[in-house]
Amino acid sequence: MPPRAALSRHLVGAASALLLAIPSLTASADEPVFGWIEMATVEPWGTTVKAKLDSGALTSSLDARDIERFEKDGEEWVRFRLELEDERSDAVLTEELEKPIYRSIKVRGAGGSARRAVVLMEFCIGDRRYEEQVGLRDRSEMFYPLLLGRRTIEHLGLLDVRETFINGANCDDDAELVANDPDAD
Repeated sequence: MPPRAALSRHLVGAASALLLAIPSLTASADEPVFGWIEMATVEPWGTTVKAKLDSGALTSSLDARDIERFEKDGEEWVRFRLELEDERSDAVLTEELEKPIYRSIKVRGAGGSARRAVVLMEFCIGDRRYEEQVGLRDRSEMFYPLLLGRRTIEHLGLLDVRETFINGANCDDDAELVANDPDAD
């Protein structure tokens, strides 16, 4: 094949691929876009924390201390303490909670594997409130007390890994609540 014909064929192929991609870009233009770090509030306290949106993690994770499993009315529950510094006021929220365990997950990492309790928690990011599954873990040595994994990101919208702080946490009393979908597990 002459070089000119090969170049022409290559350009036609590239243009076709680009045209095929355009409808998917315009179809998603209505979805909100979030940066890889955003401000979120942990509800119902309204404590503002930095949240890392991590497409490499499936399940979200929240900084929790003194995590203790126990049985209540024949079901598995977990008792834990939140100790979150508010990014806006520097006040520290210290709250002891007891919640039913939604499910347990096994996580593997460089240090081995561990089982973690997952509970439902509510938080605000952008202008909506979300009820999401979060694994409980001591994240005190981490930069971000809240990590949002793919299960949560899929409810938010699009993730732009080049940007940070595109949206604030702007929920009022009338903010839409996106409830956890148990069928999505």
